[in-house]
Amino acid sequence: MHLDDMLAFNKQFVEGKEYEKYTTDSIPNKKMVIFTCMESRLVELLHRALNIQNGDVKMVKNAGAIIRKPFDSIMKGILVAIFELQAEEVTVIGHHDCGMSRVDTKKLTEKMIEKGIDEETIRTLENAGINFDHEFHGFSTVEESVAQSVNVIRNHPLLPPYVKVHGLVIDPGTGKVDVVTRDDK
Repeated sequence: MHLDDMLAFNKQFVEGKEYEKYTTDSIPNKKMVIFTCMESRLVELLHRALNIQNGDVKMVKNAGAIIRKPFDSIMKGILVAIFELQAEEVTVIGHHDCGMSRVDTKKLTEKMIEKGIDEETIRTLENAGINFDHEFHGFSTVEESVAQSVNVIRNHPLLPPYVKVHGLVIDPGTGKVDVVTRDDK
């Protein structure tokens, strides 16, 4: 089992005091929040491609690096990082070949049913106002999606005027980063 392997490794990690080389405090050294996708290809690549070390940034992730609502949990995390943890910049980083660009909400619902979610549960949620198309739809281009997330952050009523908000796209194959939008305040 994968969890058992991870726990066994952790026991050795702690006993060997491997954590000591990662010691830092909770204030990000680069005073930055990075909001990115939960993409597994970026777990190490993003950090190495941008020279980010342990303690440098606050890292917030979700599927597709998408913010659609100004008070969702991602935005709350960003605001806490700004007001409580001294972050002064926010960088949204999407990536090419993102699974969210291919989400078909009808097929996603079918997969939910195939994996044991009762059709009645889905109907009940829909009748309660949960719009699966709105909640789970992806995007056409990663650049448009990054720009949309950046705009939600930049236009947030609780964002201090000194906070810079940038948008980037990374290639998960090469690590090459392109700027979608840069805030040069």
